[in-house]
Amino acid sequence: MRFRPKVKNAWAQGESFFVIVLGRNLAIARRNFEQAGRLCGPSLMFCNSAVVPADLSISLPCWQGRSKKKLLSTKTECVKPDPSLPTFSAATAPASRVMSAAASVADSRMVKNTASPSFPHDTPLALRAESGVKGGPCGMIPPERISACGSKLRALRSAASQMTKAKTALIRLAASVFGMVAGHRPFGLRKPALVALIFAGVGVCSLAQSQKFYEPGPVPSFTASQAERGKAAYNNACASCHGTNLDDGAFGPTLKDASFQQKWGAQSPGALFSYMTQKMPPADPGRLGSQTYADLEAYILQANGLQPGATELTAAELGGASAQGAQAAQGFQGGVRTTAANRDAPYKAVMARRAAELKRIAPVTDSVLQHPPDADWLMWRRTYSGLGFSPLEQIKKANVNDLRLAWSRALPLSADEITPLVHDGVVFIESGNTVETLDGAKGDLLWQYVRPLGDQLNGGRESAMRGIAIYQDKLYAPTADGHVIALDVKTGKLAWDHQVVVPLTGVYAHSNHDFRLDGAPIVARGKVMIGVSLGIMNPRGGCFIVGLDAQTGDEVWRFNTIARPGEPGGDSWNGAPVDQRFGASVWTGGSYDPKLNLVYFGTGNTYDVGTLLQPHPQQGASNDALYTESTVALDPDTGKLVWYYQHMNRDVWDLDWAFEQLLITLPVHGKPTDLVVSGGKMALFDAVDRANGTYEFSKDLGLQNLVAAIDPKTGKKVINPKFEPAANKTDFICPDANGARNWPATSYDPGTHILYVPLTESCMDYTWVPRDPAQTTAGGLDIRYNLRLRPDSDGKMGRMDAVNLETKKVVWMDRQRAPLASAMLATAGGLLFSGAQNRQFTAYDAATGKALWEVGLNATPSSYPITYAVDGKQYVAVVSGGGGPLDASGSSLAPEFDNPAGGTTLWIFKSPDATDAVPR
Repeated sequence: MRFRPKVKNAWAQGESFFVIVLGRNLAIARRNFEQAGRLCGPSLMFCNSAVVPADLSISLPCWQGRSKKKLLSTKTECVKPDPSLPTFSAATAPASRVMSAAASVADSRMVKNTASPSFPHDTPLALRAESGVKGGPCGMIPPERISACGSKLRALRSAASQMTKAKTALIRLAASVFGMVAGHRPFGLRKPALVALIFAGVGVCSLAQSQKFYEPGPVPSFTASQAERGKAAYNNACASCHGTNLDDGAFGPTLKDASFQQKWGAQSPGALFSYMTQKMPPADPGRLGSQTYADLEAYILQANGLQPGATELTAAELGGASAQGAQAAQGFQGGVRTTAANRDAPYKAVMARRAAELKRIAPVTDSVLQHPPDADWLMWRRTYSGLGFSPLEQIKKANVNDLRLAWSRALPLSADEITPLVHDGVVFIESGNTVETLDGAKGDLLWQYVRPLGDQLNGGRESAMRGIAIYQDKLYAPTADGHVIALDVKTGKLAWDHQVVVPLTGVYAHSNHDFRLDGAPIVARGKVMIGVSLGIMNPRGGCFIVGLDAQTGDEVWRFNTIARPGEPGGDSWNGAPVDQRFGASVWTGGSYDPKLNLVYFGTGNTYDVGTLLQPHPQQGASNDALYTESTVALDPDTGKLVWYYQHMNRDVWDLDWAFEQLLITLPVHGKPTDLVVSGGKMALFDAVDRANGTYEFSKDLGLQNLVAAIDPKTGKKVINPKFEPAANKTDFICPDANGARNWPATSYDPGTHILYVPLTESCMDYTWVPRDPAQTTAGGLDIRYNLRLRPDSDGKMGRMDAVNLETKKVVWMDRQRAPLASAMLATAGGLLFSGAQNRQFTAYDAATGKALWEVGLNATPSSYPITYAVDGKQYVAVVSGGGGPLDASGSSLAPEFDNPAGGTTLWIFKSPDATDAVPR
């Protein structure tokens, strides 16, 4: 589909002429334009739209039986004018109104119509200048006849004048060409020049559309009132840098001249929106809210000559192109879009290296997930077993003191609790509303996906997505607005988007009012599995786990974590109807046993304890409240419940058991036994048989006073009767509702059988405040908490225990003032990494608990540290930033640690060696 005008005769005769070619879209028109340039040799320019000189004849090409979607072929010749048909008087008619023909036309007759109907988008045209002289191929016009023809000269000059008023740089380029022809100025070529004006986007166009700003797609619609809102936001947040008039700022580039139009006019509306949400304002990017950024874009578009319409520009509309590929993402670095002018040799070398790095990423197969390379960290706790342990040992006790910063990168603000993934030397990470892919050795951005969010979600700043997943050629991420998305691993392009959370209030508010996705997905057997959490206010009937098809995103199955009437456990809710059953949250990712084909999740408590404490008209079989506080084992193919084990029945103290499920093998009764080990907020750990949920043993770390005894056969917890809730009675209970342990995960060394547990020593005043049935149905909490220190506290609240699960003995304990903030990371190098709320990130001797190395970070490392290797070099990664509930409670326990808010940052450390070079 190439444009090949027959111009040899024209050159031989020393004649000059116009050819105006239209394509179905810009890409096709541009290709035809380039073909014309190679064949005819002139300086070529093109524009989006223009004004056609007077009396132009409009002719269809010879289709020769080809599809109307074919462009001008190599055999096409321009049609001679039919003098019997009237000509257009186009001096006052824009080209977008002149283009006219019926969709059924498929021959080479002249098409004339003074009514100016629309012309089909998929039909190319050739426009030939006619000046009453003999025409040859493609409407040749001798230069002397153009100069002598006053009416044509005036028309051309009028066209140039009208186009000069247009606001886009591309149209002004075309206007200059018209002006040169109208004045018969030489082009500086040895041969007469062919000036090809390429028109794109032919259709029913208004004058506003003829001033098209964005090339790749339709001009977005916005309203005048929206532009006014955008102006107000601009004056408040942007004018100090860019100037009151958008082009008179001392500290920022102009937003409405030719350079701005050239930079952004060639991109999509979503590109400008994405850039603003990521980078502006520089002191606090993303703080304005998605719709405010859309209003800003409307104001900028209006300032660049686009006219308001009837519908507003929305963040959702602009978010359609929010995934930026490798080169596009790098084009945004430093606020300068790379153009042909600066794509020099160094630039090309860097981009080629990054493209090659993405290209070499191998698919993550089922086998790779089951047997991950030592250098990779492929899921939330690295492996299906959920151990949080790495076999890497290059960094070890002998050299850990030499750890130095390799690189760091600021991330979009979020509530942290982040787990990076690493595969083939590439880091994948999600924070706030953004997923990024980074060079694991250097930190360079390879691609970036930015998700537009409603203003109530504040750009995802209050969101905590604890992990992402990778499988085959896709990356799977939960989002702050309750979706799971799949992105192409190599490009960041959106493959599918599935809404998991359907807001019951009409608006998904990231608070305790609705469900949310904050656990990491796990992929097994072609299913992406993730649970929802919270559901305190309105989501009656409790939480659930979904299994999505990894290739399509379709929901294959759903398991309700609260049993329904008529189901096993459905009568364990004290006779309460479904709309008074709440909770059973799934906070974290699951674990998977490929041999048994079972996936394991932990669940939390119910948030309205009155359901279990107050009588109901219909009495249930029990008030155990299944499947709260349980480990559930599901078939990943169907979502069917295979077995469950309830660690604590009728938890009315908010002491969840919703954390990592460790799949380990230990000697039990003299033989190796495959176990699931899980610990709740009381720092009380249960071990059950992985195949059937049979109870094996428990380990209590001594930080709770609620459970008085544990049945040695069943593991059932016997509650101290003095702590049985009574209306409006306050009890002193340990630990507090944030737990002796919480989401910061443990780490287990399978070689030593030692479990490393991050702990906080704290207690609470607990009060139950009863409510009537209507208040209970409305949701919310009926518990009141007041954080307290332990009675025997010496001021040290942070603690780590190393527990040998084979012997049930505590190997060592380390206590400190600062509460712990991060998950544990144990390695084969004999090291244990942990972060605390004093901003310190520390490496310990895993055998003794002795601190060997530490570094102060910019903020609390409230995250999941990992380790990985690139090109044989081991790195340690941790994200700082804080912002979650544990950070708030920690500051109450030790208020002298007045840590800065925000500052979400990825830190990467490594040991230097002689081959390292200082980056330039």
